[in-house]
Amino acid sequence: MTVIDQITAAIGQDRVLTGADAAPYGKDWTGAYTSTPLAVLRPANTAEVAAILKIANETKTPVVPASGRTGLTGATLAQDALMLSVERLNAISEINVEGRTATVGAGVILSNLHDAVEAHDLIFPLTLGARGSAMIGGLLSTNAGGSNVVRYGSTRGLCLGLEVVMADGRIMNLMSALHKDNSGLDLRNLIIGAEGTLGIITAAVLKLQPKPRAYATAMVAVSSLPDALTLLYKLKEATGDGVEAFEYMPRSYIAKHRQLFPDATGPFDTDYDVNIMIEVAATRAQDAITHPDGSLPVVSALEETLGAMLEDGTVLDAIIAQNEAQRREIWKRREDAGEVAFFGGVFVNTDVAVPLDKVAAFEQMLTPRIKAIDPDAEEVIIAHLGDGNIHHTSYISRNDPEAMKALVAAVEDVVQELGGSFSAEHGIGVSKLDTMKRRKDPVALDAMRAIKAALDPNNILNPGKVIPPA
Repeated sequence: MTVIDQITAAIGQDRVLTGADAAPYGKDWTGAYTSTPLAVLRPANTAEVAAILKIANETKTPVVPASGRTGLTGATLAQDALMLSVERLNAISEINVEGRTATVGAGVILSNLHDAVEAHDLIFPLTLGARGSAMIGGLLSTNAGGSNVVRYGSTRGLCLGLEVVMADGRIMNLMSALHKDNSGLDLRNLIIGAEGTLGIITAAVLKLQPKPRAYATAMVAVSSLPDALTLLYKLKEATGDGVEAFEYMPRSYIAKHRQLFPDATGPFDTDYDVNIMIEVAATRAQDAITHPDGSLPVVSALEETLGAMLEDGTVLDAIIAQNEAQRREIWKRREDAGEVAFFGGVFVNTDVAVPLDKVAAFEQMLTPRIKAIDPDAEEVIIAHLGDGNIHHTSYISRNDPEAMKALVAAVEDVVQELGGSFSAEHGIGVSKLDTMKRRKDPVALDAMRAIKAALDPNNILNPGKVIPPA
């Protein structure tokens, strides 16, 4: 029997896709990474995942886990491998309102979880543009970030427990709802962010937060990025750390957005260099009680902070959403970032992090180095300014692989000089393997290789991803 025959006998024919049925799974959202899996496996429960991995390990057949395939680094590339889709592990088993947790399968779509917990006046505060297709398993496997990290942290900080199937098919039960557990090595956080190279996540216990009672959302133009940070700190103080999103959209991004979406309007009648999208959320009842004049305290706090900075000239312009439709329009401009970055001709896209006060230096140091490689290159940046995560795209004038490599190296150089990281929230996959080899501490790489070899001695779990060979 072939490995596919063995797996089919173990989990059923309806769980196994081959040929034309499997073809759509060989392409991710970007379209940049395509492959032909041996088969696509769609187990319906953890026991079936365990059965698959037991057979794969015994036959030394590579297995690539996949969720919504919305990643940007080629982490689900599955040429001549079995692709294990968690899409059918999509049950929301429990919403514990008192404990503020949700127990979910790895195949739960993020927006479905949002809808489910909202019915209980709670939120799962991870949000990103791909929330309508991204799944919990993939979000945990890449330690996804998104726009609300400034208040709630990345996915790792939103997870209490995991269920993981190891390479040999054994099931590791870490499904705790504990906020403190100091019982040995932190295996949960080791698995999160490993992109399926150490085990396959099948379920999780996630933290929930109270649903904000009101929002204040605005587009603000400021004189400089240092002034934007001053605004961030003042707003945090004025709102009791209620800033949920603080997104930097410079002139280059606004122009590219208009080019791609001709029907979209700019945030202001005047074009500014530094544009910031702000959202502040009120969770305290007193901040969401409408005053006799119709105003809300959370909106008033934003208005007062902006007003003071308008007077001293650090804020140049501001528009505050007056209703949900205007709020959604502001958010759409930010959530279109994927299309803006990935559909503009020949480009090099990077996802980096620097200290908050070094974002301006990143721009100033990088631009001349980009121009030295390609004088006609166009740069577009969008950043989660509240956590220092920069998405930088260079649209170059020629399809030159050497120039593209030089551009990546230029970004890496600046990031390293500023004490930053070459990977902030998108993960490593295959696209950043060379960077990992060049830039990651060699002792750290050796430690990663040792852990991988110990947990997956036959190297069947997403081989060739995340950890470069020695």
